Amino acid sequence: MKKKLGFLDHYLTLWIFLAMAFGIGIGYFIPNSSTFINSFSSGTTNIPLAIGLILMMYPPLTKVDFSKVPLMFEKPKLLFASLFITWIVGPFLMFLLSIFFLKDNPEYMTGLIIIGLAPCIAMVIVWNELAEGNRELTAGLVGINSLLQVLFFSLYAYFYLEIMLPLFGIKGLPINITIAEIAKTVGIYLGIPFFAAMISRFTIRKFIGEKWFNQKFLPFISPITLIALLFTIVVMFSLKGEMIVQIPMDVFKIAIPLVIFFAVMFTLMFFVGKRIGATYRDNVALSFTATGNNFELAIAVSIGVFGINSGQAFAGVIGPLVEVPALILLVKFAFWLKKKYYK
Repeated sequence: MKKKLGFLDHYLTLWIFLAMAFGIGIGYFIPNSSTFINSFSSGTTNIPLAIGLILMMYPPLTKVDFSKVPLMFEKPKLLFASLFITWIVGPFLMFLLSIFFLKDNPEYMTGLIIIGLAPCIAMVIVWNELAEGNRELTAGLVGINSLLQVLFFSLYAYFYLEIMLPLFGIKGLPINITIAEIAKTVGIYLGIPFFAAMISRFTIRKFIGEKWFNQKFLPFISPITLIALLFTIVVMFSLKGEMIVQIPMDVFKIAIPLVIFFAVMFTLMFFVGKRIGATYRDNVALSFTATGNNFELAIAVSIGVFGINSGQAFAGVIGPLVEVPALILLVKFAFWLKKKYYK
């Protein structure tokens, strides 16, 4: 049975849209606000954004029973389906959508292709938690996808931007990003909350007790996820608030292929998972892992390669701005599918 939602959870969609509007207002009405926020940066890492993302992921990761993660390898069908749809179908689908909708805007097109090259390793933990998915399976998939991103993102970028684009009659684009740079990004946004969660879980259960950990500590830190999510949304929207207001049609052009991508990927993975016997909790983990994208890495790559004021960077920022409300709706869709197919 679906648990009763608290006040913050129950009106989450409203808070999301208010945070978006507030962020846009800051970016548009307060001169140089984005410059001020970007002044708190180290390289391509925006520190306020990084803090928000790290805090957002810490509570869900703390709830994961890491001893159960290896059990995911006992379900090879689910693992294979997830990896195939996430790594083969997903990037190719985003590539096709980008060309179809944005061929006349090559910078935006390139930005979306980069977004599609890596699955989500951060926000998926939050969406899975909201939709009551399998935490351990999600943690296992996040771990595998993180490693695959470090190893193969550069090769994927080369393949799609330098080989695939010319095959479709579009000039190829060289892109240089090292494995070390990808590993650094993954380490910041996933490594820090992961190790903080493991240390918290081990030390508190060992020295204070599992009962206190489950009944006091976890309920205390749980609201941090949604508060940090709202903070992150405000920061992201404020960074590009002025541009969003000035060129709303460009935002709309970028949003259309993204919305189609999210809808297709979630629905495809869910019904493939249902067909091969996934439980609801497992299916939610699979579906959100396949649907979301690693926008942190995409933004870092776009800024590092093309510059902070490039169309690629703008598309990278618009990505999560579309993803947040879209995946909130998919959380609600997941519960509807649960009632329909998992009675």
